Amino acid sequence: MRVCKAWHHACKDSCLNSVLDIESHFGPATELPRFWTPEFERRVDNMLRSVVVWSAGSLTEIRIRHCSDRSLALVAKRCPNLEVLSIKSSPHATDAIMAEIAYGCPNIKELDISYCYEVSEKSLAVIGSHCPNMAVLKRNLMNWLDPSQHIGVVPYEYLNACPQDGDSEAAAISKFMPHLLHLELRFSKMTAKGLTLISEGCQDLEYVDLSGCTNVTSRDIVNASSNLKKLKTIKKPNFYIPRSVFHAERYGHWKLYDERFQTDVFRI
Repeated sequence: MRVCKAWHHACKDSCLNSVLDIESHFGPATELPRFWTPEFERRVDNMLRSVVVWSAGSLTEIRIRHCSDRSLALVAKRCPNLEVLSIKSSPHATDAIMAEIAYGCPNIKELDISYCYEVSEKSLAVIGSHCPNMAVLKRNLMNWLDPSQHIGVVPYEYLNACPQDGDSEAAAISKFMPHLLHLELRFSKMTAKGLTLISEGCQDLEYVDLSGCTNVTSRDIVNASSNLKKLKTIKKPNFYIPRSVFHAERYGHWKLYDERFQTDVFRI
């Protein structure tokens, strides 16, 4: 917004505001503690609201982080053509606003609600019910096995708020999003029951990411994959837990664990 008057007016042209993508400015290398403050959230909300107004309904893609219900409410009202919504790491995005998004933006094809812990299986159900074109869902959680990578950046109380019921979310996905092609559930606490439901209800899946899903075994994955005839890529729950974080003596049977998951992550 700090530009000359002529360019400032030009930037408000609706044809220049069909896509808002600031994802490249975030990431593991640039995620900072200040991003999780109310002040930063307000700035992101103001940015999103401005672009929504300037777009005059032409927005088709939003890739942003750390926004809240304040700005998403305007998206729900003024972005009927929205096809992509990515709001990773938005701690104040809730089920209530996702219901409004579902009703106001029925053309959504791709949804990324990774690290949005106030969003639950209720949102997955309502989005799936009202957005029949859903093809891509990213519902990744933070690495709760080794939270050291988030400590000092993400507020401690938010790390402890990790959703617990992965099977309920899996049930909602399988029932209300049957045409998914791409699904990411990194570090979900889903069990074999949830994975089976997804494999039975989402048989068009081509890509599945289960990295860090410790409650499913290789056998569970093989059984579920047998239902997914179109599956091209599946990332299994291989992960690394440094012994500096979890003392080796607490895992006296780590060899059995390796055999269960078919991984050598404990063999340092």
